[in-house]
Amino acid sequence: MPKKLLTGSFVALITPFNKNGSVDFGAFQTLLKFQEDHGTSAVLIMGSTGETSMLSPEEKREIIVKTAKMKTPRMPIFFGATGNNTQSTIENVRFAQDNGADGAILAAPAYICAPEHDIESFFLEVADATDLPLGIYNNPPRVKSDLHCDHLLRIFRHPNYVIHKESTARVGQVAQVLAGKPEVSVMCCDSPNLGLVVPTMSLGGHGTANMTGNIAPAELAIISTPWTSYREAENFRDMYLKMLPLLHFTYCAINPVAVKSLMQALGLPAGDLRKPLSGLDGEALAQGVAIVKELRLDQRYDYKSASISAVAA
Repeated sequence: MPKKLLTGSFVALITPFNKNGSVDFGAFQTLLKFQEDHGTSAVLIMGSTGETSMLSPEEKREIIVKTAKMKTPRMPIFFGATGNNTQSTIENVRFAQDNGADGAILAAPAYICAPEHDIESFFLEVADATDLPLGIYNNPPRVKSDLHCDHLLRIFRHPNYVIHKESTARVGQVAQVLAGKPEVSVMCCDSPNLGLVVPTMSLGGHGTANMTGNIAPAELAIISTPWTSYREAENFRDMYLKMLPLLHFTYCAINPVAVKSLMQALGLPAGDLRKPLSGLDGEALAQGVAIVKELRLDQRYDYKSASISAVAA
């Protein structure tokens, strides 16, 4: 039986923190509802946008247990589950499955810079150890391992893989993956610098796996709608060009510095970044607020005027 593929906006959620640095689960509840109310198809918790590499193992387990209980039938929750080796990744995936996850997203283990044939084996071994739906995040700038289309298409024959997020700058690779007709949702990063969104959607991609949806979820939902007619293509073109200033802003610093700083300025319950990262301030942050106001997102989402005015001043 063919898989039911995820389509639309797959938002990589930030991890909100309290003032004392602990995880803010009340904020998680608010942010999840915000996403669901504005057209987001699914969310990823503990991806790179969620500062996952700076969370302790205990925090990661607590986040899975508590946020999985917040999910609704309308919006699946996936969790970043990559460990520092194959066995720890399998354990993470099994823990997520046992505690109510809808799926898990995996990248290559960071820092080891493993050759691609080893990473292909890693993805297949993890998939063999679970029946939880899985996705691949091909992100060589973060992990230095770079899967090409032949690796990916072999991996996607495994029935447990349902999502592919491409974060290289190779438009040709997206085309080759889609031409291979894998039974997975082919998505891409929303970075305008990588330039994958337009070709991915025009070639038949299923959506975007994005972080800008933390701030503009309804707009990213339009950008991420698969094209079934000229109407979707025209809506995409208009919204993508309109949102380009915000997309460039959210990628003006290492993920998630800009998006989390802007969320905090807009009154969303984000909290600070975890050290050693620090947030934007001054003119850099004011530019983001100005973009939000110019796009009238502050009015659409009722962002707190007091917070915006303080930054603008």
